[in-house]
Amino acid sequence: MSNPLSLPARLCLLAWDSTETDVTGAGRLPALVRAGALVELARRGLLVDEDGIVTPADLDSETGDPVLDGLLELVRESRPHRWGTWVTLRARITLDAVREQLAAGGHLHAEKRRVLGVFPTVEYALEGGAVVDALREEARAVVLGPVAVAEVSERDAALAALADAAGLVSDDEHDRGRLEELVERGGAAAPVLRTVLREVRTAGSAASAVN
Repeated sequence: MSNPLSLPARLCLLAWDSTETDVTGAGRLPALVRAGALVELARRGLLVDEDGIVTPADLDSETGDPVLDGLLELVRESRPHRWGTWVTLRARITLDAVREQLAAGGHLHAEKRRVLGVFPTVEYALEGGAVVDALREEARAVVLGPVAVAEVSERDAALAALADAAGLVSDDEHDRGRLEELVERGGAAAPVLRTVLREVRTAGSAASAVN
């Protein structure tokens, strides 16, 4: 995949369905997007694991991406938490930042509204389904084949594994061993990816139970 969008931004788009008006699995979306941001920062070496605790590698580094830098700042300013906690803790902050970023890039359309005529809110709609369709087909090719795991980049392997955990790739039965290989493709970030995957699946189960 050659898509220049960040991992959390691509996951956010993947959650949209092809009708351009709805979001699939909206209840798990904040956790999914936050998990993508955590993995991206771990992959870049800006968040590291210290006995299971999410720890900034230093106090000064930035990515230049406002979504990722916003999460870095949040982690730095908060008391220590484990990876699983950070998947859901104030995850809406990261989701809102991703949506704003995608709207600024022309991928989403933002419309301001007032709930009950009083409370301001922003509703988003997909500007075009072609990007989402392409992302989904590429993710399916990674999860289901025929793309060889050895040819998949670390970032694309993480995207496919997270999308699959959220039920965005396929409802069909597929090779769990291949998914484990994709997780291992995460390199140094593989342990982080494995942990956040469990939290994304848990968030999905909770959302399904509510619905």
